[in-house]
Amino acid sequence: MPDIAPNPLKPILGSDGVLVLDGGLATELESRGFDLDHPLWSARLLRAAPEAIAAVHRSYLDAGADVISTASYQATFDGFAREGLSRAEAAALLQRSVDVAIAAREAFSSALPALASRPRRLVAASVGPYGAFLANGAEYTGAYDLDESGLASFHRERLRLLARSGADLLACETLPSLAEARALAGLLDELSGVPAWMSFSCRDDEHISDGTPFSECIRELEWHPRIVALGVNCTAPQHVEPLLRAAVAITAKPLVAYPNSGELYDAVKRTWRGGAWTENWGTSGLRWRAAGARIIGGCCRTGPSHIRALRAALDRDRPPRSAPV
Repeated sequence: MPDIAPNPLKPILGSDGVLVLDGGLATELESRGFDLDHPLWSARLLRAAPEAIAAVHRSYLDAGADVISTASYQATFDGFAREGLSRAEAAALLQRSVDVAIAAREAFSSALPALASRPRRLVAASVGPYGAFLANGAEYTGAYDLDESGLASFHRERLRLLARSGADLLACETLPSLAEARALAGLLDELSGVPAWMSFSCRDDEHISDGTPFSECIRELEWHPRIVALGVNCTAPQHVEPLLRAAVAITAKPLVAYPNSGELYDAVKRTWRGGAWTENWGTSGLRWRAAGARIIGGCCRTGPSHIRALRAALDRDRPPRSAPV
């Protein structure tokens, strides 16, 4: 049995009962004029414009986020090698993704000393799925050409680096398959003390993207001592409540929910289509909290305005102080 990781979420959850995540990083960068039509997506700017990434981190902290996620979702050793970078260059850029986020947090904290009494904001090192490297939309289908062992080999080196990068925890996110989640959980056993959350992309009210029942995924993972939260992300908002209600019946661990805007990603045209969720993000966040979510934010096509609305709604409607996590 691996050693039990300290839970960095506890101070904020114990103080506020709920924790606010940031929103989309890459799509927010695109809204600011950056062209990310590239296999590396937001990780492209780790070389070209890290200050732009820092500015987005700061905008989410200013909007009220308790956690910011690094620009490492699509940053992998294999992906950087495809662009001609060496292992050493790739490692340096992965570390930079964390350093940029930590610097943004420290600058925010220094500028607002009145927040010193609150728990420290957290930096989550984003661990995107194998499908993000494929850059063909497979994070929304789970159509992979690797088995569980191959997925572990793909993730191992990046996970080890991010585990010792200085980030507070790992965000293993947009996972479309249970096999990939199992592979990542196995890798956590190889690391010393690092905590993580795991969140799945889901195609409907009951199933993750590859068709596995979401409840089965929660049952398989909820025992793991280093997994400090479980849930969904980059999933259409209308599916979130039933998914959370299924999970809360299985696990006592904090549930995480950070849906996308409700638009659909077209992997062929590499664009988003359809209409966005029209309900105010704060109103939605209150319903997700009522359904069991303790960690709430936004994913693709959500921005600082969504997080500001969420923060305001949660602050106005604080539930009774919760029991320790």
